[in-house]
Amino acid sequence: MLISEVIAHLETIAPLSLQESYDNAGLLTGQSEWFCTGALCTLDVTEEVITEAIRLKCNLVITHHPIIFSAIKKLTEYSYVGRTVISAIKNDIAIYAIHTNLDNVIEGVNKKMADRVGLSDRSILQPASGTLQKLFTYVPHAQLEIVRTALFEAGCGHIGKYDECSFTSDGSGTFKATPGANPFVGKIGQRHMEAETKLEVIFPEYRQLSVIKALKQAHPYEEVAYEVIRLENTHPGIGSGLIGSLPQPLEVQHFLSKLKDGFNTGVIRHTSLSKKQIRKVAMCGGAGGFLISRAKRAGADAFVSSDIRYHEFLEAGPDMIICDIGHYESEQFTPDLITEILQEKFPTFAVLKSGISTNPVHYFN
Repeated sequence: MLISEVIAHLETIAPLSLQESYDNAGLLTGQSEWFCTGALCTLDVTEEVITEAIRLKCNLVITHHPIIFSAIKKLTEYSYVGRTVISAIKNDIAIYAIHTNLDNVIEGVNKKMADRVGLSDRSILQPASGTLQKLFTYVPHAQLEIVRTALFEAGCGHIGKYDECSFTSDGSGTFKATPGANPFVGKIGQRHMEAETKLEVIFPEYRQLSVIKALKQAHPYEEVAYEVIRLENTHPGIGSGLIGSLPQPLEVQHFLSKLKDGFNTGVIRHTSLSKKQIRKVAMCGGAGGFLISRAKRAGADAFVSSDIRYHEFLEAGPDMIICDIGHYESEQFTPDLITEILQEKFPTFAVLKSGISTNPVHYFN
């Protein structure tokens, strides 16, 4: 198997186009056309992880956090980034980062957090807008179902909990084939009128290339008429954070104990325990302070995240408890998620989870 095949599958789950503008997800070292001897999944890439990959004969390291995040002006052995990247290059190890693009899908990083406390009725806390597009095309009546089915298979027609959604309206199209054309219907040099169906479907922006390819392959016309427009509608499966409900309300102390045990955290920084019971919980892996006000508006009893700053704690007020469980702790199950995604697709391929804890933070009890 080529490394590009592994990457291609990961990007069907978390396309690179969904990463934040400041991010640097994607292939960071190596070549996508190398044959892959094995994949090692980790939260961070360190020298120890590269050594582990060498020992396990894995020439692909898949990390959540990009080791190359901003511009590198010097690549020397005087920093852990330099030493790690140099070691990877020397040993022909490809490093691939799947970061905020995996944060921004409902089945991504926050799903693993929600699993740890048993949240149900889950939804994106802050759905992303501008990630949907709408396709209009015009098809002869007899070929409508062929084209519609091809578009559904390419990823069109998903709205919330419904799939294969489309709209059609009947009309007439005209065209005149010029010399050199090979018309499906009509004759060269004569205006032709054809009874056609206008077909409308929506799709995620990142699927545009595959959608247009599927349209052109399935459509009977030599030249396919179509239009694509960007929608401002939010996408229910793409965005920041996650919110859901506990099966039963928990006493606040019981909830904090559940977090401590579920995430194996040394300490939980939290605001005043102004709520007696917790039922509705918002979550965000990594630094989630930007979602505090959104969680409050959504009616969350508790917001679980990390890297909360001093003044951000003040935003909680009496209606919501902020729980900072630690950055590593909030994302520690991401390598499990990546491993599961790949093992489901490639059950006979060597996909391993790193045995090295890369958490740089320790607690004194």
